[in-house]
Amino acid sequence: MHGAWHGPWCWERLESALADDGWTTRTVALPSAVRPGVPATDPLAGVHGDAQVIQETLAGIEGAVVVVGHSYGGIPVTQAIAEAPNVSHAVYLAGYQLDVGESLLGFHGAPEPENPKGVIPPAENSDAALYADVSEAETARAVQRLVPQSLRSFSERVTKAGWRTVPSTYVICEQDQSLPPQAQEKLAARAKTICRLPSGNSPFLSMPLELAALLARIALEEAGCPLPAA
Repeated sequence: MHGAWHGPWCWERLESALADDGWTTRTVALPSAVRPGVPATDPLAGVHGDAQVIQETLAGIEGAVVVVGHSYGGIPVTQAIAEAPNVSHAVYLAGYQLDVGESLLGFHGAPEPENPKGVIPPAENSDAALYADVSEAETARAVQRLVPQSLRSFSERVTKAGWRTVPSTYVICEQDQSLPPQAQEKLAARAKTICRLPSGNSPFLSMPLELAALLARIALEEAGCPLPAA
């Protein structure tokens, strides 16, 4: 699941790399990212609205599923997989692996508005914060596709922590300029396994082949398949 301000488009290079290796993928457009031309709900969707869309998507997939949540996307993933029996593993990619009662704002010690309304526009420094190790041309394309994010998604609290019953892997992005590695380390302590990538916040754009290989390895290990020697 994509992070704040993004959409399924951010996974395109990773999806291509996984498809080349025979993997089937499915992306979800989280409604908390307010897209032009798409009717918005009133109030705007937050964590629970996103989680519902994820659950509906998972319900339409046969067989075991490995779910990937990037950055903010980790929050609705946590909520959704608590009631998704076909999820075999959750991967938090520089993601917010929150616990019950926590919100994104609360995790950072920021106040949670009682009646969250409106949106948070993409940051002016999104190019440096999100795509520090991405090519200049790719960064320009990505920044142009960012959309406003609902404030509700940053303030709604998790009510079910699926990672407590579903095995999880945390992928720390060691050069992240958006969610600092120190904060990721704290979140990663909740995961069953920790992996690391020498990337910024968006390895699906900066190193899709390496990320695809890592995700494939996680999926194979979860399935109990023998792996080739390194």
